[in-house]
Amino acid sequence: MTVLCLLTCLCGCTAQAGVSTPSGGDEPRAESSVAPARQGRPAASQRIQFIPEHLTLPGSAGAAVHPAATVDGLLRVPENVRHVGWWDGSAHAGEAFGSTVIAGHVDSDTYGIGFFARLLRIKVGDTVTLRGKSHRLRYRVASVKEVPKKALATQSQAFQQTGPHRLVLITCTGNFHREQGGYDSNLVVVAKPVGSAR
Repeated sequence: MTVLCLLTCLCGCTAQAGVSTPSGGDEPRAESSVAPARQGRPAASQRIQFIPEHLTLPGSAGAAVHPAATVDGLLRVPENVRHVGWWDGSAHAGEAFGSTVIAGHVDSDTYGIGFFARLLRIKVGDTVTLRGKSHRLRYRVASVKEVPKKALATQSQAFQQTGPHRLVLITCTGNFHREQGGYDSNLVVVAKPVGSAR
């Protein structure tokens, strides 16, 4: 499943007229000044956007992020449980709108504990960082919820691509049912950008 953007600030110009002496006269003209322009927000087209390539969780634990596609309606995350997958149908990091969705395994019969087992300890207020190429964007965790696996797509809004930009981290949790091939719930962590990408 699924991540920044460096906003270029538009700086206002300040102009000030100096004292000038009219030719042939002794009295200077009154000094006038122009108030500084207000600083505006950059347009969406000025945002730096990038595909996430590395994720850092609280405690400086990091993992490679690989693109992950959906096949027959299922998101194919990396088999290597130490890596996570960015859903290639989700927002790039740093976009103005939409979710950057990153998913990974909590564990595996073959490979053991997964990188996203760390999400089981994450708390509201923690920060995570996405990096890609030469850019990075920090996010602050806003919510941590357990969602029934059957309701992930319909009730969690994890894949929603409208509304303000956010990062969504997803892994498995809940009760493990071997006969059903996995856990019965998903952990959905939603984080909001802190500032803009650099």
